Amino acid sequence: MSATLFVLEDDTDIARLVEHHLRAAGYTPRLFPTTLHLIAEAERQPPALFLLDIMVPGGDGLEVCRKLRANAQLSTVPIIFMTARASENDRVLGLELGADDYITKPFAPRELVARVRAVLRRFERPTGPQTIQFEGVLIDAGAMQLKVRGELTTTTATEFRLLDYLARHPGRVFSRDHLLDAVWGDARFVTPRSVDVYVRRIREKIEVDPENPRYLKTVRGAGYRFEVPKV
Repeated sequence: MSATLFVLEDDTDIARLVEHHLRAAGYTPRLFPTTLHLIAEAERQPPALFLLDIMVPGGDGLEVCRKLRANAQLSTVPIIFMTARASENDRVLGLELGADDYITKPFAPRELVARVRAVLRRFERPTGPQTIQFEGVLIDAGAMQLKVRGELTTTTATEFRLLDYLARHPGRVFSRDHLLDAVWGDARFVTPRSVDVYVRRIREKIEVDPENPRYLKTVRGAGYRFEVPKV
């Protein structure tokens, strides 16, 4: 069964081009020219990925991204922005909101399909132990769920993948460049600064005191280390 992708794009020509190439690549795209029914339809049938134009009638892709990341049912679904806004500030804002990749218009259809494949591959469920548990934290890779002190905690797909990767390698120090390769792979819009953004957001979710982290430590001049407290 092919993966369903939701495409928010108001330009009819671009939407048809994207739809054609995604179908040719084996996906099932659903087109939305406005933001009006997108989230309600996603709650009814969650897609494998969202492709969001930023500037559309009746709202914008950034606001949709905010709402998706605050939605417990949809928060871990990957998001790729498609936009003509190519400045670094726009890319950083997309990252801060929880985007997983960013493709600038005009783009080659083959590049778009390659980005979609790369992001979906990045978020395939890992093999090996499905859960990691320590103190009040439970990381369930099979369900892509994080529970902190008994409460289900909303994460984005990238936040979850970074946390899961670090927690599976306790005690090891990873540079930002290593984490970029391991977690983001070939995503082109992310930088070492991206890692710092996501580490801060993870700390806010798992640490009692994010300013003095117990689990996710900064190693000055080297990167980050995850520490699982000994029982």
